[in-house]
This record gives sequence, C-alpha cells and structure tokens, in this order.
Amino acid sequence: MKFDELDAHCYWLLRKQGMKVREATNKLKGLSAAAKNEMLFQAGTSFNELPNWQKRGVGVYWEEYDRPGKNPVTGEDVVARRRRLKRDMDLPMRDEYSAFIEGMLEC
Repeated sequence: MKFDELDAHCYWLLRKQGMKVREATNKLKGLSAAAKNEMLFQAGTSFNELPNWQKRGVGVYWEEYDRPGKNPVTGEDVVARRRRLKRDMDLPMRDEYSAFIEGMLEC
C-alpha cells in the first residue's frame, strides 16, 4: 500500500484514537480519498485547509545567493557568491516536485 499525505493524516488520527498499527493500516486499505477526507472532517480537520507544510512536509536545502560587498584591497564594489540553508514551507507537488528534485541533483 502506497501512503500519501492524506493517508498519513488518517493513519495518525486512527492511532490517536487507540488503534494498533495493523488495525489502522487495514482500515485505510481500499478507502477512497473522499472517505479519508470525511474521516478527517468528522474528527475536526479539513485536509484541504491545512497549510502546505503539514500536507507535504518541509524542505531544508542549500541555496546560493549573491552578496554585495567591497574588495578590501581595491575598495571596488564586488559581488560574492554565498550559500545558506533555505527552509521551504511550500514544496511543489507531483511532476513539479520531481522536476524540483532533478534540478537540485544537477547542481
């Protein structure tokens, strides 16, 4: 069984309600997306209204950026290339996510 974000939220709802691992997993087998959304809604959660980071996760990766500065010897304005960690709270989905990962691997 392939788990996606909706499955994960449903799974943990069932676990919080006292189900064992196997019970929760079996209950989700064969349920439609509509049934899973309804399960969450009945527990007070609207999956579609959750922030993207709660549905897709958070990405943390290096990004390069230009930082203006001055050459200490010549006094000339220069641009230095730097790296910093980026926290991405809005990861892309499906094909866009695949392209995003492929782009990162090309670096």
